[in-house]
Amino acid sequence: QVQLLESGGGLVQAGGSLRLSCAASGSIFSINAMGWYRQAPGKQRELVAAITSGGSTNYADSVKGRFTISRDNAKNTVYLQMSSLKPEDTAVYYCSAQGVRAGKTWYLEVWGQGTLVTVSS
Repeated sequence: QVQLLESGGGLVQAGGSLRLSCAASGSIFSINAMGWYRQAPGKQRELVAAITSGGSTNYADSVKGRFTISRDNAKNTVYLQMSSLKPEDTAVYYCSAQGVRAGKTWYLEVWGQGTLVTVSS
């Protein structure tokens, strides 16, 4: 069974930085795309950033220039470096993996349990 384990969330002051990590486990052969989503209280979950196995990236307009997504394919791990954080970045951040091949099983999409990021003003 494939699992995603996020880490790195916490409380930070506005203008500060945090780095989120998400490691996939479970006899993984390959992962197509990995990404970070977030959900603030009372709002829908939204895409923050995504990265393909080839390194192509996509960012939400609200985080462009402040957040950087990267991945280590050998470790099946994706990172989100967040800088110049704003109070509106406060949310639960979820890791997602799409197109996961593990053993003889294909997983269309796998989600982590989420990690809370709180940015104080």
